[in-house]
Amino acid sequence: MQVNHGKRGPLARIKPGDGVVYYSPSTVYRQKDGLSALTAIGYVRPGEPYQGVMASGFTPFRRDVAWIEAEEASIRPLLDRLDLTAGNPNWGYQLRFGLIPLSDHDFTLIAEAMGAKLQEVAASTL
Repeated sequence: MQVNHGKRGPLARIKPGDGVVYYSPSTVYRQKDGLSALTAIGYVRPGEPYQGVMASGFTPFRRDVAWIEAEEASIRPLLDRLDLTAGNPNWGYQLRFGLIPLSDHDFTLIAEAMGAKLQEVAASTL
């Protein structure tokens, strides 16, 4: 996984076994096409952040994740039920900060919405 344009700090704060959910506001970066979907879910694997190599010398920091098979799900039907967004008309603003904590309740609710089978993730995959 890569967050906050490849910064190391946020990735160093998470621990192996922490759940991760990716939220995608749009299909194309910096375009407002209204996607507003939860697009990936998994658990952080053991290990430290490392630098990947991309074009033009860009070397963003990354963490390995055991991704779970899941379907993309709109966040909109969940807005009133998630601790993160319930009663907050400006819920999207906080997601702009990149890596933010989720409650266990929210992680489970999102996993269910995405059809992810959390119980099938064996400890050996982490």
